[in-house]
Amino acid sequence: MNEFDVKRLKAVTVITGHYGVGKTNLAINLALDARYAGLEVRVADLDVVNPYFRSSDYRDLLEDAGVQVIAPRYAGTTLDAPAISGQVSAALDWACGEQGRLLLIDAGGDDVGATALGRFARGIAEGDYDLLYVVNRSRNLTHDPAEALCVLREIEAASHLHATAVANNTHLADFTDGEVLSRGVGFAQEVAALAGLPLAFSAVPRHMLEDADIPGVRYPVSVHVRKPWE
Repeated sequence: MNEFDVKRLKAVTVITGHYGVGKTNLAINLALDARYAGLEVRVADLDVVNPYFRSSDYRDLLEDAGVQVIAPRYAGTTLDAPAISGQVSAALDWACGEQGRLLLIDAGGDDVGATALGRFARGIAEGDYDLLYVVNRSRNLTHDPAEALCVLREIEAASHLHATAVANNTHLADFTDGEVLSRGVGFAQEVAALAGLPLAFSAVPRHMLEDADIPGVRYPVSVHVRKPWE
């Protein structure tokens, strides 16, 4: 079984993608797994667009595991003021200062969310970074690989950064099954090919890992992010 090694992530790793693809849940999994693997980890929440699904809403979960959370002043509320913490620039320097450190940046969806990311583009680009473009075939506005590519190009233009890999996070919440996962891999491979990027991994629900017949590199994930009514 070929599983993704979180230690392969660059010191600064940006998680971005279309609304609703599961960026925040993926970022939380990566942060926790990296911490358990012995890395020092910080998570910067740059989602100033969606007040309901932010990594900073899971501060207790992350900080209990030893992960530091950097968040906008109004995170945890429904106020969407673009108040980006001044700690982000310092965190970029911190991440590149020594081996064994990881700064995960949970960016907002689409080009609107990526605009906040663009404020830090120069500092990010000065180092060796990863920008994972997260795709989810089950997301109703990006069923077509060409549409997903269009969203990626909008994100790159707004953030002034280039994606380094595609991350497949196809799921259908509690209705996820082997067929959903299998179709997601093919979709992600097409998006990656169109973008000229590698497919970093395909996320697989942890409880399905043993039974899922998924080719390529797999990354087991747990569900931490729930809808407000769940």
